[in-house]
Amino acid sequence: MVTRLGLRVFSRLTTTTEVDYRLEHWLSVLDNAAGSCLPLLAVWILVSSLDDLFVSVVYVLHWLLRRSRRAFFPCAAPLKQMAEAPARRIAVFVPLWREQGVIEGMIEHNISAIKYKNYDFFVGAYPNDPGTQAAIRKLESRFANVHLSLCPHDGPTSKADCLNWIYQRMLLYEEQTGERFDVVVTHDAEDLIHPDAFHVINYYAADYAMIQVPVLPLPTPWLELTHALYCDDFSEAHTKDLVVRGWLGGFVPSSGVGTGYTREALEQLAVEDFNRVFEPACLTEDYENGLRLRELGLRQMFYPITLSAGVPVATREYFPRRFRAAVRQRTRWITGIALQGWQRHGWGKRLGQVYWLWRDRKGLIGNPASAAANVLFLYGSATWLISRMNDTSWGLAASLDAGWVVPLLSANVGLLVLHLISRAACVGRVYGWAFALGVPLRTLYGNWVNTLSTFRAFYLFARAMLLRQPLVWLKTEHYYPSRASLLPHKRPLEEILVGSGYVAKETLAACTATKPPGMRLCEHLVRCGHLTEEEWYEALSIQQNIPWGRVEPHMIPRHVARALPAHVARKWLVLPYRIAGGSLYLASPEVPGDEVLGLLRRLTRLECRFQLVTPTNFRLLAEALL
Repeated sequence: MVTRLGLRVFSRLTTTTEVDYRLEHWLSVLDNAAGSCLPLLAVWILVSSLDDLFVSVVYVLHWLLRRSRRAFFPCAAPLKQMAEAPARRIAVFVPLWREQGVIEGMIEHNISAIKYKNYDFFVGAYPNDPGTQAAIRKLESRFANVHLSLCPHDGPTSKADCLNWIYQRMLLYEEQTGERFDVVVTHDAEDLIHPDAFHVINYYAADYAMIQVPVLPLPTPWLELTHALYCDDFSEAHTKDLVVRGWLGGFVPSSGVGTGYTREALEQLAVEDFNRVFEPACLTEDYENGLRLRELGLRQMFYPITLSAGVPVATREYFPRRFRAAVRQRTRWITGIALQGWQRHGWGKRLGQVYWLWRDRKGLIGNPASAAANVLFLYGSATWLISRMNDTSWGLAASLDAGWVVPLLSANVGLLVLHLISRAACVGRVYGWAFALGVPLRTLYGNWVNTLSTFRAFYLFARAMLLRQPLVWLKTEHYYPSRASLLPHKRPLEEILVGSGYVAKETLAACTATKPPGMRLCEHLVRCGHLTEEEWYEALSIQQNIPWGRVEPHMIPRHVARALPAHVARKWLVLPYRIAGGSLYLASPEVPGDEVLGLLRRLTRLECRFQLVTPTNFRLLAEALL
């Protein structure tokens, strides 16, 4: 009875006329609301787009003048000239919290890759993080230039707090050894430091208080939109925006990693702020330091992206690869840079800084405005298409008059196209043009990531202010690169052979010219009698940071040698020789690739550790044990 009555009422309320009327009413409401918002939104987008266009024009103009050798801003010095400068003592600060899984790989790789000689790592950890402490102590026992910097209290605190205690540990080390560090460089646990980066920082430290080396995400597949968005953002910012900022006298914000500070600059920061070199209460202490140094009148520079052997001289790392992790990190950036920076510094003490602070903070409006523009574009396109199909005139397009709004929208479309071309050019230079084709799609995706991050930043900041609570540090997830990602950052084997005195430069050049196709250069050097197998593998051990040595057959128990199937050992040239402490130790004449490592993970749950042996030694082991 009730069901039948309900159906009758529903049928009366949903007659064709009623539905048409309600649909027309709500579409009219939407049209009026969209029509009211659109002019204001269009004006904002025009202002923001002209701002971006100004930076692009300055960069392109300088590029054209540089090609004609009439550049009005100084160009970077050649890397060879930087490498010949007197080497200052560099301290590398690496703050950690529960990073035992990545710190060993980071230190091992970078020590083997960095060409600069005069540096030490000071690695920070907390008393309640025994895993990270154990990893650092293990590194201390292997490398004389690695030092544990233990905070006096439990963690986690902010990154700035950990950096401050690392600084104090460096001072204590100086008192104990009588040595002094001239430059401090900050890095994170997942960073790949370019082999020439310290040469750059050392060279410019003679004239600048802060030097920022570019930071570029490692390449990932095109469909990983979240990480690819970071590739786009950093390519554009570190190719164009920060370079122009430095040229025009704006303060250069630190990127948190790859930042070099002279000792005098850090001491001045400490004097100005109660011995705090890094501000513990600030979520973005790197940005804060760039602004503080400029307010003290100290010089800063951003080193432009320069290619060395086809590889950018930049700090490389993985950024968040999941949507939620990206929103979390960008929330911290927006909160620290835009909201907390506004709260702490207002609009600056100098008129010239207002423009750059505006560019840093315009995302508070610009991010939601971009998302709103996307929605209005989709709504306008859909209603226009439906009206064309029905031969009617309604929707957002019909509500626009023929006055100034339509030309303004056309101008915005033109400026958007120019910006996408500029952004794609920056991305293509670093990651290739095939990757750059995805810039328009990733820009649309980025609008929503940034909008959600902005709303979350407003919420967290307002909540902290109302409850009078400190802002909570939002830690970024860290991923360490695979071996394949590390290869471009290794020192060339030829450079190690000559630099370590194994082979004369002339001999190397002559053997390179006579090397048969398909034969490795070192193998050819051995056959020609210019190099022994032992010297070859000593150099390879230095390059790859993998220990090497001779293993005798009688040292290996039979059951250990059979820990892997014989066909696997023969095909992949890996032979187990010891099992201890949850690790499987493998002898091999080849540097293990990602394919081999993946296979071994499927065959054993033990951690695989490699030792290089010469081909002759491996053949002896295989004949005796396989």
